[in-house]
Amino acid sequence: MEKTPKLQFPPIKLSAIERDGKTLVLDTIRNIYVVLTPEEWVRRHAVEFLTTHCRVPRLLITEEFPVNINSTAQRADIVVFDRQAHPYILVECKAPQVKITRQVIDQALRYNAVVQARYIIITNGLKHYCFERVEDSYRQMNNFPSFE
Repeated sequence: MEKTPKLQFPPIKLSAIERDGKTLVLDTIRNIYVVLTPEEWVRRHAVEFLTTHCRVPRLLITEEFPVNINSTAQRADIVVFDRQAHPYILVECKAPQVKITRQVIDQALRYNAVVQARYIIITNGLKHYCFERVEDSYRQMNNFPSFE
């Protein structure tokens, strides 16, 4: 497996295989093996954090959630639904070397204009930002929301 950076998440265990010179890791939400890219490394950690530390049931998590923006198909990295099947948290993952800029935040806000989740989490694995949608605006939070 390639060298992967230490992230600001608790360590995780991954099921990995090598195929055609690439490392594939098990996506436990979609139950498929996916290529281990730097962004995928962050996504796997974010999913495990949500399921292990926030106790989000895996059945309430969707990855690569389709978002149609101006007739263009986009995909939100992770969407967590509440128990009534309403979007609750939208998570945008970036590779560790990608800085969280205003452009990255604006991307997540555009996605959430469609998704309408209460919370947005943006992470590159090294820095995490959480915002709560309050009426027509967002406020930055210091902590991740509790699912319960």
